[in-house]
Amino acid sequence: MSDTHRRPARRSAGYAKFRIVLFLVVMAAIAVTAGSSFGQAAGGGGGGAAGAPAAKGPSLVQLILGHVDFVFITIAVLSIWGVALIIQAWLKNRASVFMPEETTNQIREMIAQRKFKELIEFTETDDSFISKALNPALKRAPSFSSMKEAMETAIGEHTAEQFRKIEYLNIIGNLGPLLGLLGTVLGMIEAFSAMQAAEGAASPGQLAGGISTALTHTFLGLFLAIPCLAAFGIFRTIVDRLTVRGALTAEELLLMIKPAEAAKPGVGAAPRVAATPQPGLPPRKAPLPTPSPSPAST
Repeated sequence: MSDTHRRPARRSAGYAKFRIVLFLVVMAAIAVTAGSSFGQAAGGGGGGAAGAPAAKGPSLVQLILGHVDFVFITIAVLSIWGVALIIQAWLKNRASVFMPEETTNQIREMIAQRKFKELIEFTETDDSFISKALNPALKRAPSFSSMKEAMETAIGEHTAEQFRKIEYLNIIGNLGPLLGLLGTVLGMIEAFSAMQAAEGAASPGQLAGGISTALTHTFLGLFLAIPCLAAFGIFRTIVDRLTVRGALTAEELLLMIKPAEAAKPGVGAAPRVAATPQPGLPPRKAPLPTPSPSPAST
């Protein structure tokens, strides 16, 4: 691959790494800001005399761990799954893993040396996008139209497969606010149940438990949704760019096989055969020239 092709690839990989690092920094800043804001609200909420030390409320982690229920467990499990999906997508959706340059160069050398049998065996076991796109096409030789059709079908299938792997991030991100809303509704039900049990004379302390549960679940749902949806948008762009580059490279390699197919005998137009007399039939005679009319005698 020439330097003009390597520079855009390196630049795209650099942009992808920059976006991932920026995403992690933003998520860390959101977590730190949320924790500090909650601590200031808990520490400065007292209305006592001036100079009196304010009562120190529970930390954010203590408040979250103090409301462990099935909504919290569900959000925790989805959070672990989302982190695993983000790490897996970051490791696999890179140009060096998706379509290694060494693999592409090796396929080019096999095509240039006309080692098609070895090429089929190599693409059968290789896991790169280029090999998965070329292998069905090589099995349809020597018809180039069938080879191209098989390659386009394989590219579509493997592209959809790559998008399905990151689609779970979108699902988890959409489930986060819904689970938070479910926890909010349960917390409000608990608060109003306490008010009903006290016949409308419930103290703020009795209502604080249900309201705290509601807000905690809302926070957890949003904290789950924001990173997953942001990561899904980033990786969808990366996968789209990599699959387009892989499809163009696979088409370029397939076109390198096309001249070899056109040079094979028996492919394309049928060879012309000289006409020979069939047995049992008299040979065709050339028509005799018609005599020109002689001038009338005078």
